[in-house]
Amino acid sequence: MLIQSDVHSFLKNLGIKPSDTVVMHTSMKALGEVEGGCDGLIDFFKSYLYDGLFVIPTHTWASVGHTVFEYDPKRSVPCIGALPTVAAFRPDGVRSLHPTHSVAAFGARAAEFVKGEEKSTSPCPVGGVWSRFYDEEAKILLVGVGLNRNTYIHAIDELIDLPGRLTPSVHITIIDGENRYETDFRKHSSNTGSENFGVFERPLAKLGAIKYSKLGEADVMCVDARKCTEIIKNLWAKADYHLCKAEKDIPEEYYT
Repeated sequence: MLIQSDVHSFLKNLGIKPSDTVVMHTSMKALGEVEGGCDGLIDFFKSYLYDGLFVIPTHTWASVGHTVFEYDPKRSVPCIGALPTVAAFRPDGVRSLHPTHSVAAFGARAAEFVKGEEKSTSPCPVGGVWSRFYDEEAKILLVGVGLNRNTYIHAIDELIDLPGRLTPSVHITIIDGENRYETDFRKHSSNTGSENFGVFERPLAKLGAIKYSKLGEADVMCVDARKCTEIIKNLWAKADYHLCKAEKDIPEEYYT
């Protein structure tokens, strides 16, 4: 069974400091048994990152903008698994007002960090929460999942304005208590290639943006957001084809 000391040792061994910003995509099934389940896991990370930020994605893209056109952080249920569903409604967290790619943030700076997300008009806009992970020099933990679950790569796509990544806009209402915000929102198109984000693993690992580890029964990738950004920007600058169109190794001559 995974306990608090295991999580603290895991983070320390990765070189993560209590003041760092950590984002985590997790498969609870891959982790195995955890003391206290989802709540216990959140508590373990929070207790280590006592001077930092702990962030869990709480996305609702499967419904909001498709079958419903309202987002309420107190009611909208995440579509990406057990841990996000628990994190979204914890009273000690602050859930952002982003309609499709919200996060639950924990820590003293949480409210300030997620401020302004109701103004978002795309999934990972420049200046939004997902792009702020670059400035934070965040560590992105992929626990029992692959790079195809790394939402941060979409923020890089928007930063370099890759074509064909967004749909025409739909109208969405964001509900925050008595406040209502209206936004014309562009969602991800079917051309993002996210199912093939794994093609970035080899260059990211070779160029030092990924550390590998283990937590419980799960294999883990720890991705440095800043290094990841610079490497992927460089790869796209040299590419003469859609890097994520298929599972095709990126040529090593693109690495430099």
